[in-house]
Amino acid sequence: MTVLLAAPRSFCAGVERAIEIVERALQRRPHPVYVRKQIVHNSHVVADLEGRGAVFVDELDEVPDGATVVFSAHGVAPAVRVEADRRGLDVIDATCPLVTKVHAEARRFAGRGDTVILVGHAGHEEVEGTLGEAPRRTVLVADVAGVAALRVKDPDRVSYLTQTTLAADEVAEVVAALRARFPKLRGPGSDDICYATTNRQEAVKAIARDADLVLVVGSRNSSNSQRLVELAKRLGTPAYLIDDAAGLRAEWLTGARVIGLSAGASAPPRLVDEVIAALRSRGPVTVEERAVAAERLQFALPPAVRP
Repeated sequence: MTVLLAAPRSFCAGVERAIEIVERALQRRPHPVYVRKQIVHNSHVVADLEGRGAVFVDELDEVPDGATVVFSAHGVAPAVRVEADRRGLDVIDATCPLVTKVHAEARRFAGRGDTVILVGHAGHEEVEGTLGEAPRRTVLVADVAGVAALRVKDPDRVSYLTQTTLAADEVAEVVAALRARFPKLRGPGSDDICYATTNRQEAVKAIARDADLVLVVGSRNSSNSQRLVELAKRLGTPAYLIDDAAGLRAEWLTGARVIGLSAGASAPPRLVDEVIAALRSRGPVTVEERAVAAERLQFALPPAVRP
């Protein structure tokens, strides 16, 4: 069996930063340290941090007054920040800087009087946070079909933003449909889809066409991991999302001589190693890495947890 290993894969700079923020908070703040929502969308990361003393909650009403709370990498709406301030909570913000960029754009576009069209998935935490920046001026669209149903106050004053973890190809289709409906459509100066999402999608393209099967390591609620699976399938290759090596199913592997392997941006690298080890337990495996980009970006930690 040959494993085509996609690169880049696993943790991105924003995820590494968010995890380190929680780790440092656990070292420096009285326990428990609360985290609003999952710090990143990966069950293994969450379980590991819970084991070290982090308490994950859905909303701030579960956090005692004055306690330390970390905001997840996906960002929060302004109303959440107001509530935290009112409660006297010790807030440490782990929002990915690339999500913060989208929030700033939402405020700027709404501030100049535009209807802001946010391309994204309803219910995702990142989307909820961005919608909260200008709720009266922002509308959510998930796909091309949704574009046809849009009604805006002034078709000449329309801007768009996107969730950072979407499939680039699908977003391009939605933006093209928006531009066809609203010729004066304006957008961000640079793409909102983050570099790590794009790189991981390009890496999956590099392995999918030569593979009999693609495996993506990531949790079910990880948007960027789900997009990798969908991308491989669109290229005609069977693909499956697995949380870890325990998710492997023998029937998937029957007759598969070349397996593509990647991992979403919130999946720990060790999980990929464990999948390779599980495949090796079935027989000889040759691993061939295919790299499409080198990622060297790092994000600074917030002042509250800097050395």
